[in-house]
Amino acid sequence: MTVPGAGRLRQSAIYSRGVFGGKPVIPTSWPELDRQAKRRLSRRGYGYVAGGAGSEQTMRADRAAFERWELLPRMLRNVAVRDTGVRLFGRMLPSPLLLAPIGALGILNPAADLAVAAAAAEHGVPYIFSSQASHPMEDCAAVMGDAPRWFQLYWSTSDELVASFVRRAESAGCEAIVVTLDTTMLGWRPRDLDQGYLPFALADGIAQYTSDPVFARMVTDRSAAPARTPRVSEIPALIRSLARMSKNAPGRPVANLAGSRAAVQTFLETYSRPSLTWSDLPALRAMTSLPIVLKGIQRPDDARRALDAGVDGIIVSTHGGRQVDGGRGALASLPGVVAAVAGGLPVLLDSGIRGGADILKAIALGAAAVCLGRPYALALGLAGRAGVSDVIANVLAEFDLTLGLCGYASVAEVGPEVLVRRVD
Repeated sequence: MTVPGAGRLRQSAIYSRGVFGGKPVIPTSWPELDRQAKRRLSRRGYGYVAGGAGSEQTMRADRAAFERWELLPRMLRNVAVRDTGVRLFGRMLPSPLLLAPIGALGILNPAADLAVAAAAAEHGVPYIFSSQASHPMEDCAAVMGDAPRWFQLYWSTSDELVASFVRRAESAGCEAIVVTLDTTMLGWRPRDLDQGYLPFALADGIAQYTSDPVFARMVTDRSAAPARTPRVSEIPALIRSLARMSKNAPGRPVANLAGSRAAVQTFLETYSRPSLTWSDLPALRAMTSLPIVLKGIQRPDDARRALDAGVDGIIVSTHGGRQVDGGRGALASLPGVVAAVAGGLPVLLDSGIRGGADILKAIALGAAAVCLGRPYALALGLAGRAGVSDVIANVLAEFDLTLGLCGYASVAEVGPEVLVRRVD
């Protein structure tokens, strides 16, 4: 997509409002956005989005991997008009930016995924619907029009439910299926554990399930089984939890009280499959003709195996540092994965992206595109759809300006020569 001075236009709009005393609602830098979110969002909501596994060393490694590379701009290049477009799976996109799937966004803003979907469509940025969404994929698709969207799949213990999700994603106009490989069980997340807080246990982030006919039948079957009788001391907390569950489940709250607990328990028993192996991938290929993208690949040998398995793309990811503590930063793993597939399929990067300069570094190291996560989620909590839209606009503006200031007129021109290793 060729846009003359898109970054400068964004700057000018902000500065023009400043003449009349206006300031951005959403901070334009990640550190300030994070500070405001920590101050203004609920402890549970901020902790769930901002937290990572264990000591959060992998989260720090994700950022450190970017900081080890420095940009070395070229001068006196004609960059008056810049092309930030890229092609993925046959579709031309306006930029190499996608919105990563993030679950339970309803804990940040009631509009949740609907607000994110609308903001993504506004900018033509693909939104990867989460399996753990707070609104069904069909509702999100309805607000996006013809804008691109993908669907992220957690492979549950029920292949019938997996197939139902895939069929619904196809019907909702999703253009790829993204299988998350690194969350066949939840990582050790102290920020959530110390609050005894799992949003899914309160029916936050299970809308894809409660709106699914296969899952509804599973809940009905499970409801016939006897439930444990709570102790007297547990009853007050149970009543509060049931009220929260019923609010998050579809239908009338009073009618939901009986079924919401069964739905949550069915979800918790169904959610993930630790026994998932490479041998399961052909079953997914038989379910759909959509491109299949594997998210969570970090090793070159796994990348080669993915290529041999006939998948269509890879997302190098640490799950934002939320699954394994003490892991290598995603950007550090990117070059090895790119070399391993040798152009046989597109490789995207997720984890650690905070601004436009990060996008350029990832592209220079071989990424076809990147996925943005925490910044848009925190902005959603601060200002809803408008907040998400502002974050997208700011990141794209910074990328456009950094691209030009480094001497490149298009994404296609960018190569490793723009990077040098930091010398400490």
